Amino acid sequence: MASIVGKKRGNQTYYYLVESARVNGKPRIVDQQYLGSAEEVMARLSSAPAGTPERTQHKGFGDLAAVWSILERLGVADAIDEVCGPRRSDAGASVGTYLALATLNRVVAPCSKLAFEPWWATTAGPRFTKVPVAATDHRRFWEAMDALDTAKLAAAEAAISTAMVSEFGLDLSGLALDMTNFATFIDSANDRAPIAQRGHAKQKRNDLRLVGLGLVVTRDGAIPVASHAYPGNRNDVSQFTTVLDELTARYGALFDTHGASEGKTTQTPTVVFDAGQNSAANFAHLAESGLHFVGSLPPSDFPDLLATPKRHRRPVDPEKFPGLSAYDTHAQVFGTQRRIVATHSTNLHTKQSAGFDQTLAKTTRALAELAATLARGKTRREPAVVQAAITAITSPRWVNRVLTTKLSGTTPADLRLTWQIDPAARAALETEIFGKRLLVTDHDDWSVPEVVAAYRSQNDVESGFRQLKDPHVVGFSPMFHWTEPKIRVHVFYCVLALAVAHLMRRAAHQSGMDLSVRELLTSLAGIQETVLLYPTGNKGRPRAQRILTDTDPTQKRLIKLFGLSKYAPNR
Repeated sequence: MASIVGKKRGNQTYYYLVESARVNGKPRIVDQQYLGSAEEVMARLSSAPAGTPERTQHKGFGDLAAVWSILERLGVADAIDEVCGPRRSDAGASVGTYLALATLNRVVAPCSKLAFEPWWATTAGPRFTKVPVAATDHRRFWEAMDALDTAKLAAAEAAISTAMVSEFGLDLSGLALDMTNFATFIDSANDRAPIAQRGHAKQKRNDLRLVGLGLVVTRDGAIPVASHAYPGNRNDVSQFTTVLDELTARYGALFDTHGASEGKTTQTPTVVFDAGQNSAANFAHLAESGLHFVGSLPPSDFPDLLATPKRHRRPVDPEKFPGLSAYDTHAQVFGTQRRIVATHSTNLHTKQSAGFDQTLAKTTRALAELAATLARGKTRREPAVVQAAITAITSPRWVNRVLTTKLSGTTPADLRLTWQIDPAARAALETEIFGKRLLVTDHDDWSVPEVVAAYRSQNDVESGFRQLKDPHVVGFSPMFHWTEPKIRVHVFYCVLALAVAHLMRRAAHQSGMDLSVRELLTSLAGIQETVLLYPTGNKGRPRAQRILTDTDPTQKRLIKLFGLSKYAPNR
């Protein structure tokens, strides 16, 4: 309930717009805005500012308000508070609110918790979230993160995932699963974060400890609906069943609570994964779980299928998949007869051929340098050492199939190196391998285009991982946390930030605006809030008038799409 209240200060009365509500059963003022003296109020009502502004401030608004609107629509703060219990009396905000703010920051401008407070002061967030700058000290975030354990995180994630499906009508007919890892900067001697381990670093930072992440996204907009963090020294194959059980259990809960209520036909979900997850045990686990699947196989493991003549392939869908042809057959995969769709892409063929040319050029340059060194006759390396160097140079994939080397001589002084590329072997390699993929599925009822489309949804998970590794937008880094509980919370709100960003992109796409996440957030960030500060004499704070900056047609559509008027300043 809003009302105007006068407060007397000396001989002068100042007026405030006050909003009251019941807090713990008692009436309390929950928000107030300074209006000024009677003369100032009259001047504002007549649209004539008292004097001229003495300075201005510019606050970030559009991107923050859009993300906050999605977080409120999903009930993120309430879902977290539901599992964490009531807010502490001395806390600046609830645990859920702090985690929602951390998610907001990850989408808009990823930074450390220490840097959050000064960043928050540059935004309009304190005005429309009712969380003042003073309440965003980094220690308050750490306290909020400590309130969440693994069980509470899982419960909150399940509630938020359900809200995503119900609020945005996500299609759960297919899921894409993949795994990656992220580098951390945790000290080697730190024993409080066993989840961070050294392993195969996909970011090529083998000197850093890693955290693994399994992610499942919908084929409808690539929205993450579940995640699983695990130690970085475990490979993808060994984690497949654990991640699959956890994530598909979440999917089943979502489908049971949602599909039936919306009158949808119940169907077993289809999981899409790449060849990195293949093993006999994993395929057996899929069969036991009753899940459908679409995966891929290493082409080199099936030479008979690679040797299938070109005439057996047929175009898949010239309009949807130009240049793609396929051969539909069956083969033994881990002891079971399975459907195989062998595809050939002219685009992939061209790219692989160009990439192999670059590899060959690099290899021959290295061989030429080594040959020139040997030709000078001053090397002291023994033949075995030189041969080992040649083996390392020619180790890249497929090089030894088309390039042969010969090392002559018996002493270091008379060693000589020659090499030769076999054009016929190169042509045979192209015909046999380039442009080909082998897709495996248990969907005997699907058409070839449906199988191909399902497998290509795997790209959506990979694009999500690339987005998380972007340090500027929806980024996983920086992550300045040194204990496992905080790392798991960090992973939770990073994945949630990715979901929010993709929900926003999906909503924009459905409204006819085909924007990437970066383009969308850049356009929204252009909607700023200008604060005009007017002098009030020797006493009191300057009177502030807030107004949004000019907007272009796209920004006007985004304001309407995300309901930003709700968060805009009242003039």
